Amino acid sequence: MKRSFIAQNPSVLWFLLALSVFTIGVTILSEAAGLDLISTSFLKTLGKTLCLCLVAVAMDVVWGYCGILSLGHFAFFGIGGYAIGMWLMYARTKDIVISSFDNNVLPATPDEITHAIGSQIFGVVGSADFPLIWAFSHSLTLQLMAVVLVPGVLALVFGWLAFRSRVAGVYLSILTQAMTLALSLYFFQNDTGLRGNNGLSGLQNIPGLEAVSQATVSLWFFWASAGALGAGYVLFAWMVSGKFGSVIRAIRDNEARVRFMGYHVESYKLFIFTVTAMIAGVAGALYYPQAGIINPAEIAPIASIYLAVWVAIGGRGRLYGAVIGAAVVSLMSSWFTGGSAPDINLGVYVVKWTDWWLVLLGLSFVCVTLFFPKGIGGLFDLISNRKGDRA
Repeated sequence: MKRSFIAQNPSVLWFLLALSVFTIGVTILSEAAGLDLISTSFLKTLGKTLCLCLVAVAMDVVWGYCGILSLGHFAFFGIGGYAIGMWLMYARTKDIVISSFDNNVLPATPDEITHAIGSQIFGVVGSADFPLIWAFSHSLTLQLMAVVLVPGVLALVFGWLAFRSRVAGVYLSILTQAMTLALSLYFFQNDTGLRGNNGLSGLQNIPGLEAVSQATVSLWFFWASAGALGAGYVLFAWMVSGKFGSVIRAIRDNEARVRFMGYHVESYKLFIFTVTAMIAGVAGALYYPQAGIINPAEIAPIASIYLAVWVAIGGRGRLYGAVIGAAVVSLMSSWFTGGSAPDINLGVYVVKWTDWWLVLLGLSFVCVTLFFPKGIGGLFDLISNRKGDRA
């Protein structure tokens, strides 16, 4: 008798249970629920962390399971943020402009309203005209589609060109990093229509929800982030199980042999690369309204390198390992760089964690690589093996 998906993957059920308990607990302790034991700012940090966990799981699938070390997946994350950010800025600015015209004797024409919106958004870069890239910014539906489709199409085109040429290994990693660098440099330019180095700001102000407190809006986004992480985890767990999962793991371990057995390796790799890019876009679309701002620095190559570090620390090839790695590093980063960690006075030198956090992160990555190659997630394997030996 064939067992169900959950029966074959009990870790999925345990993860969903832990995520549900965590979500309920945070909700009860939040400011919006009345207890106010968790501040709105920390609630946003937790919501953003869940989004980072989702993109880390996507990275784990493409790297830990399929063997593609992509150093560009955070670019897809940023693109998703820009896609939803364009609608947020447009809709919020439109409301402000229309309110300012209410006192006019004569009603404003549609052209006047559009010009005023353009001046408000692009005045910082010396323009008032809407670039072509903002053609659908007035429509939430179309921008939500762009959150998924733009990263997906970019990954599909890039992956098709790279995989059909059988670029692999470190060369593919360099290509993905080059793609990320090119996107970052493109977004930094003022004439791209994305406000250059200024980026998109004020994204925490959701149009139509002005009367709702930030505590409540933040809780809603926290729920959405938790739901997206749970759904993404189940989707990827289903993808990497069964025959499909066996094939992509075989591609990771010995691509030439899989190709010799008659499998079209390029199609499998392209599918994984594209789907994970689309999920990364969804994670970015949930992250940046909680962050409140997005700029081209978010797409810089270093961000994708950090993503690979999170997965390595958590334990690649384990979906829960990617979640653990992203959550631990994200929360520790907030603690060390937010001023919560006390400075250490050595007498001749004061260690300020805001300056030394990245050094600590780098040392952690080196230590994990050398001494704990299976990452934090490998501890669960060690515990389960010991229980098996006792049994």
